[in-house]
Amino acid sequence: MEWVQNYYPFENIWLSAFVALLPILVFFVSLVVFKLKGHTAGFLTVLSAAIIAVAVYGMPIDMMAWSFVYGALYGFWPIAWIIIAAIFLYKLTVKSGYFDILRESIIAITPDQRLQVILIGFCFGAFLEGAIGFGGPVAITAALLVGLGLRPLYAAGLCMIANTAPVAFGAVGIPIIAMAGAVHVEALEISAMAGHMLPPLSLFIPFFLVFLMNGFKGVKETWPACFVAGGSFAIVQFITATQLGPELPDIASAVVSIACVAIFLRFWKPKNVFKFDEEVGGNTKLEVKKHSIKEIVLAWMPFVILIAVIIIWTQPWFKALFAAGGPLSALVLKFNFSDLANIIQTTPVVMENKAVKSVFEIPLINTVGTSILIVALITMVMLKVKVSTAVSTFGETLNEMKFAILTISLVVGFAYVSNYSGISATLALALAETGKAFAFFSPIVGWIGVFLTGSDTSSNLLFGSLQQLTARQLGIPEVLFLAANSVGGVVGKMISPQSIAIACAAVGLVGKESDLFKYTVKYSILFVIGIGIFTYLIAFHLTWIIPS
Repeated sequence: MEWVQNYYPFENIWLSAFVALLPILVFFVSLVVFKLKGHTAGFLTVLSAAIIAVAVYGMPIDMMAWSFVYGALYGFWPIAWIIIAAIFLYKLTVKSGYFDILRESIIAITPDQRLQVILIGFCFGAFLEGAIGFGGPVAITAALLVGLGLRPLYAAGLCMIANTAPVAFGAVGIPIIAMAGAVHVEALEISAMAGHMLPPLSLFIPFFLVFLMNGFKGVKETWPACFVAGGSFAIVQFITATQLGPELPDIASAVVSIACVAIFLRFWKPKNVFKFDEEVGGNTKLEVKKHSIKEIVLAWMPFVILIAVIIIWTQPWFKALFAAGGPLSALVLKFNFSDLANIIQTTPVVMENKAVKSVFEIPLINTVGTSILIVALITMVMLKVKVSTAVSTFGETLNEMKFAILTISLVVGFAYVSNYSGISATLALALAETGKAFAFFSPIVGWIGVFLTGSDTSSNLLFGSLQQLTARQLGIPEVLFLAANSVGGVVGKMISPQSIAIACAAVGLVGKESDLFKYTVKYSILFVIGIGIFTYLIAFHLTWIIPS
């Protein structure tokens, strides 16, 4: 029996929207007021959405349940699988000892601590964001900045700000990949739009970091190096995001930026070498061991291989091998959720009557997570990591990620219940009533989502459909609002309770989270306002920026 979505459970659209908003409010209150763990907040949110979907929207219980199962499965594969494989690869490099060599090869490039912060906080942080994401870069780079001589709070704050530019493409592009799957838009289209919006921010961040450390004097003394770092990063970010997709922009941009800065500093030095004094950060001297070229090459090689493998995995000819009728199509498992095929979306939300997606696919090989696992296995051999160590490391990764995986599955399950019941459509129809003003608020929605969840991925899954449907209502290309959700989210990362807790734990400031929040919140608000204005201008005055 078919069930047709109803977007107006009450005659008044704003009353309907208020009820539709309740699950999100439950999530907000659970995290911010009651300070519940992510998976607990996720469970309560799913429960509230399920009750509203059935009791208010009239969704059959079995359809609601299968919608949640479909979303939860998608949360595990491919989303959680990418995270597991990426963190496993990172841990293997740590166990081998080569990660320390990689880190020290960056620190040894310059004695100027302003430029070291750019290299570690911005460039290396972006590299880690692209490889592992989900809090790892904040923890690692914040600890390294303390080692450079910064006070813990100062180090954590700079690290949080430096981590903004790469977040949209973090963890091998999973924020955009996850959104693309949820809203059924090609990941490359959203990636290309984000690639047009983020480069100005990427170029600005190195200058802003130096300004926070050493004021306009520092910017004046280091601007050539800041320009090389931010400019090279922005250019590669633009090229990879628009041409290859969301998997590589962070990793490739970071590697190129580090290389460009290293080469540039062989021919140019700042007029004064900056060291943090006692008032700013202390005199701790960071000892850096010297390593042979062979050791440095080996330390970087797993991530160079990762770039090559992901490029292969994203090529059309490779994807065609696993497409329907392709020679390896049997390696893509398909499960038909027949009950979901009877859920019908109607006008004016989707512009036509159609059934929601009901076939769940599990690509065993042609998914980014598997490509990362293959690189991890190559790394194990190349860096001579024992099989027993690798096995225990994989188990350690699963154990550390168990609650994160559960949280992601619950959040994605909630997203699908919202989408398939019509809850998201109701919110979109209400927001469309704000007219052109929503172009400004679009990135702010993503900013709020990352503040609530601590994850650009989770924010994109929570609000992706809302952004898509609102864009359709306003007659604006949907990729703009989809990308704006992710771009707005990147500057919400520096104030999310999850990220702040990770940063404070990494530098020994547990219990001082409110101090870090006070340091970053003013910059986060300024950034998201700027992105909102930029999005509005793109929507109505700079439409040529939107990829055709």
